[in-house]
Amino acid sequence: MSATALLVAHGSRDPRFAATARQVRDAVERDDPAIRVEVAYLDLDEPSVPDALARLDGDVAVVPLLLGDAFHNRVDLPALLAESARPGLRTAHAPVLADPRLTDALADRALDAGLETGDGVLMCAVGSSDAAADSATVRRGADLADTLARRGLDVAVDVAFATRSDSVLAADGRLRAAGATRVLVAPWFLSAGTLTDRVERLLDGTGRPWRMAGPLGAHPAVVDVVRARIAAATAGVMSDSGSTHR
Repeated sequence: MSATALLVAHGSRDPRFAATARQVRDAVERDDPAIRVEVAYLDLDEPSVPDALARLDGDVAVVPLLLGDAFHNRVDLPALLAESARPGLRTAHAPVLADPRLTDALADRALDAGLETGDGVLMCAVGSSDAAADSATVRRGADLADTLARRGLDVAVDVAFATRSDSVLAADGRLRAAGATRVLVAPWFLSAGTLTDRVERLLDGTGRPWRMAGPLGAHPAVVDVVRARIAAATAGVMSDSGSTHR
């Protein structure tokens, strides 16, 4: 497959975020050197989406490095693509990365961090004002519990949103009440950053034992999903949430 792809991440003042986006880009290119892959950001990092698109021509698969289908994907990114439209540039907006394959990546990260029987798993996501996006994240938590059970670990999984301190503390409390002797945080994030740091501070304040698993990062499942999004967008096969700008 020969294609040009623009991976669009949210952006952060934390340098770990951009470093992770570049790692994903590099892994996609390494798996298939025929794909030209660039990275742009919605906010706080450079290049911006319009600046990145100004340097590209022809067909470009735009893949949001987002785990929730909410405002940034439904409003912000389409507006930037429309703003960047010009003759000779055709952008195909792929769906966000939320995909069942990433549940295996979450499980891998939890096991790599030493998840054991008796632990509780606090799956932590950004959180959204979009109730449907939050509901989809909660369903991902149920999927994670099922995946871990198939791997021989029957542990409680609860979901919290890092943007809401009360949500994190409430989930921690429910896991402890269910008998968890230690809580392991499974970040539904591509990268560590200011929000995962916030969760760490909150749990440190409880005085109870906990551990943080690594973020999804450039896990092979993430790379596989990105490549599948590029292939589908390049072929013009869009989901209901995708769109094409010409």
